[in-house]
Amino acid sequence: MTKTLAIGKQTETDLSALKDAFDPVEVTVPADISSLDDATRAAITAVAYKGSHAFGAEQMDLLPNLALLANYGVGFDTIDISAANARNIKVTNTPDVLNDDVADLAVAMAIMQRREMVQASDWVRSGKWAEKGAYRLNTKFSGGTVGIVGLGRIGRDIADRLAAFKMEIHYFSRSEKVTPGWTYHTDPVALAGAVDTLVVALVGGPETVNFVSAQVIDALGPKGVIINISRGTTIDEAAMLDALEQGRIAGAGLDVFLSEPEIDPRFYKLDNVVLQPHQASGTHATRAAMAKLQRDNIAAFHADEPLLTPVN
Repeated sequence: MTKTLAIGKQTETDLSALKDAFDPVEVTVPADISSLDDATRAAITAVAYKGSHAFGAEQMDLLPNLALLANYGVGFDTIDISAANARNIKVTNTPDVLNDDVADLAVAMAIMQRREMVQASDWVRSGKWAEKGAYRLNTKFSGGTVGIVGLGRIGRDIADRLAAFKMEIHYFSRSEKVTPGWTYHTDPVALAGAVDTLVVALVGGPETVNFVSAQVIDALGPKGVIINISRGTTIDEAAMLDALEQGRIAGAGLDVFLSEPEIDPRFYKLDNVVLQPHQASGTHATRAAMAKLQRDNIAAFHADEPLLTPVN
């Protein structure tokens, strides 16, 4: 009899649905696989994975009959795809169902940063509005120039939203896309130099580490703002912090960080950065849809049907 292994912290609803469908073995992190007995590990053919810990060759080798690794999330940079390919393990993710929420938050952070909404809220709550009068003037958002780094599914939805704000859209992608007249750049430095807001919507993984480099950040300039809803690894975080502290860029809106949740304490001292706790997809509806898509992939695997969202 084959078994499914559930890894990660599940909501009560999602765990109940997993139990009803697959009666899974449960562990907290991939490292816990070694605590299972040999017979249990040999019976596991599918994994429902949720988490940010690495899942690589060492963990895969502990599951000799593993054939499916169903990831909860659009990204799969914590999973060693090369190791999975070498072992004939299929990997799935949960794309598309989270596009709207992630795009919404990217736009929201951009507006919050330009219009200083956090600071203005504090101005009201602290009583300064009544005591000292109107809040200071800030920066217009609509009609600006925005660059999207990575015009994939999510990047495209972000661009579509920003177009409604009368923004001039520029983008970088591995190849030119069919767009309604948006400007394509083959070089991220050139892209940053042409815009006043830079939105990072890249996939994570080794190929995009520090893709938004110190040179890209410098090209953005002192009136520029960075918005990141991708992965903390995609930006040279130290270079970005230096630029923020020195006023070489105007600000940032960040949902992801290198060492989250214990982020660099330098961020706490900056009043020109909107900070979010990696919650772009964090709505009840979207997280439920992600969990269902993960379960649907596992169900398709057990029924020997085509996987819904294979990534390899």
